[in-house]
Amino acid sequence: MALRVKWPRSKAQTWPPDGVVPADAGAGARVEIAASCAAWIRAAARAEAGPGRLVPWVPVAFGAGIALYFAASHEPVGWVAALTAAALAALAFAVRRHPVFAAAALAAAMAAGFATATVKAALVAHPVLDRPLYASSLMGFVETREVREKADRFVLRVSALEARGGAPKLTRVRLSVRKGTAPPVGSFIEVKARLTPPLAPLRPGGYDFARDLYFQGIGASGFVLGTVTVRAPPEAGGVRLGYAAAMQGMRDAIDGRIRAVLDGDTRAIATALITGRRDAITPSVNDAMFVSGLGHILSISGYHMAVVAGVVFFVLRLLLAGSPTLVATFPIKKAAAAAALVAAAFYLLLSGAEVATQRSFLMTAVVLIAVMADRRAVTVRTLAIAALAVLLLAPEALVHPSFQMSFAATLALVVLVEFGMPRLFAAADSPFAARAALWGGREVLMLAAASLVAGLATTPYAAFHFHRLAPYGVIANLAAMPVVSGLVMPAGLAGLVAAPFGLDGPFWLVMGVGIEWMMLIAQWVAALPGAVGRVPAFGAGALMVMSVGILMLGLLRTRLRLAGLAVLAAGIVWAMATPRPDAVVAADGASVAVRGTDGALRVMRTGNDAFTVREWLAADADARAANDPALSNGVSCDDLGCVVALRGTRLVALASHPEAFADDCVRAAVIVTRHQAPPACGALVIDTERLSQDGALALRATEDGFAVDAARPRGSLRPWYGAARRDGAPRTMTDDDTPGGRRGVDATPPADAEHDAAVR
Repeated sequence: MALRVKWPRSKAQTWPPDGVVPADAGAGARVEIAASCAAWIRAAARAEAGPGRLVPWVPVAFGAGIALYFAASHEPVGWVAALTAAALAALAFAVRRHPVFAAAALAAAMAAGFATATVKAALVAHPVLDRPLYASSLMGFVETREVREKADRFVLRVSALEARGGAPKLTRVRLSVRKGTAPPVGSFIEVKARLTPPLAPLRPGGYDFARDLYFQGIGASGFVLGTVTVRAPPEAGGVRLGYAAAMQGMRDAIDGRIRAVLDGDTRAIATALITGRRDAITPSVNDAMFVSGLGHILSISGYHMAVVAGVVFFVLRLLLAGSPTLVATFPIKKAAAAAALVAAAFYLLLSGAEVATQRSFLMTAVVLIAVMADRRAVTVRTLAIAALAVLLLAPEALVHPSFQMSFAATLALVVLVEFGMPRLFAAADSPFAARAALWGGREVLMLAAASLVAGLATTPYAAFHFHRLAPYGVIANLAAMPVVSGLVMPAGLAGLVAAPFGLDGPFWLVMGVGIEWMMLIAQWVAALPGAVGRVPAFGAGALMVMSVGILMLGLLRTRLRLAGLAVLAAGIVWAMATPRPDAVVAADGASVAVRGTDGALRVMRTGNDAFTVREWLAADADARAANDPALSNGVSCDDLGCVVALRGTRLVALASHPEAFADDCVRAAVIVTRHQAPPACGALVIDTERLSQDGALALRATEDGFAVDAARPRGSLRPWYGAARRDGAPRTMTDDDTPGGRRGVDATPPADAEHDAAVR
């Protein structure tokens, strides 16, 4: 009797040659089997390191270096990082014919990524406001303008800033103003405004808005007090500002033409698809788009770039192919690709050239250039080149959800095109499959497969950043995407071409019909039972492990890639095992969430910071709204403060007045306060000084007390947190120093990134 052992089929060796192991082989055979497995793994690893296999891993190592930069506790020394990268690059070149070349090259790429992020942070260095300025006077040029649902917003390049008590020399600020009153781009204005520091993470492990604004060159945010006064500029605004004004004028003109034909959410979505301005979409439609998995359509991403370039390419190629002379004497395919590249570049500029759109354009450009160079267009290598280009230009994009979701989705689609589709269609050679293909069955299958793999690839990132999933995303995409690709976007492009001739009206109407269908599908899917999949927050470590698993599945070419499933599963288990905090304290000390005996959060607050509470509930996979009365169940308040029971017998107090300490220091286990507690207080006191240094806090109850996690751990001195916090000096917080003043200013989550998964 013999035991049959099946080994992976590959070019690597297997043992035994006939695949049969005697049943009574004993311990010696087991040792030999283990040795053979190790030999197979080594052979597979050598195959993975073969010629041409290293290129896709270079941007991965480069990105790992950037991630290492953002994980640093303080700002690295730029010249040391650059010198280290140069030395490792020289070492890799010196050992280019040695077996260790692959490891040396990846180490050099990692060091280069670290140095690139360090240099980029130094190049964009600018002052950051570290305390509120309640009444400041500003003058400067308007660089950008956003028309939003409830208030407009613009970025001001500051020429002069005056405030009581002095202020840092800010270069740019972002201001909110009453809807319809935002000044035009390029104008020189004078305003009075309340300014606040950029918003730090609302909880430990939460999204860092301050970091985003820092790399955009914005050192403060706020809202306008009174009216905006347009002044004569003391000097020219510069070529860049003139270009921005011209592009904004073009967007306004296009929006005006769409507005003349469409209205409501249909008009808002049409404008978003053409100009990138996502304004005035009602909350119900916006939520339905996200819940259904169609939200990615609202943000200009790789899908939109692919449609624009594809429509231009195929239409122009079809027109040129109508001339036999041109077909015989002119490379019409390359000419069509060049025209598509120009069209994609124009679309990039028209849509505002945000980082996500730049990534989409670079990926599209690489594909079109490959067509012009007679190279295979859609490959893992072209994706790697595009990723490396994006990270070189904007290393900060790595930590943004749009980059992570876009490249995860694109990698899944590239692997599907390279490996899945050929095998799928090779097997579909039966008469039934042929008849199904004639009726569009193949196209439906392709769309379903693309939606499925892209959705699965982006799931970890959607769960990490937005704490939710779209279980019915494949259904919604199957029903809506053919209409968006075949009707909405082509009609929009035709409307752009026809607008200068005054013939664009019918095209906007056609576009509106497709958008109405898309909204209908989104609302139908969002109303299905279980349409919202909520996921509790988990740490970046679990996300990194899942990312490694996805990369192994997508980039490895031997059966070693199957190990990626185990790595991915380990990351999922890690994420699911993440403990939820027992209490969360806001950075301003005005709001505290405490987990009650039923496992749900109870909220104590002295203000009305709904945005922070909404983020806490989302991170806890809690479907309740920030204004739900049930959030105050079990909370007892009086004129001195509030108190609520933590699960168990311990109490958490929010002390509004010093008189509360007499009782709270005796009865409570934790006291959150803006005031100085008595030295002999027996509770864990979280006061102004600690919150100023550590930011938002998360507490987990232990037998000995509480384990405390901080949004800004001690010693974390990064330039986007302001000078006062970098040198460790606490700043005084007042009752007015709350994120409430920032709502609608810089407290806008990167929700557009949730649907920026490329070519879903």
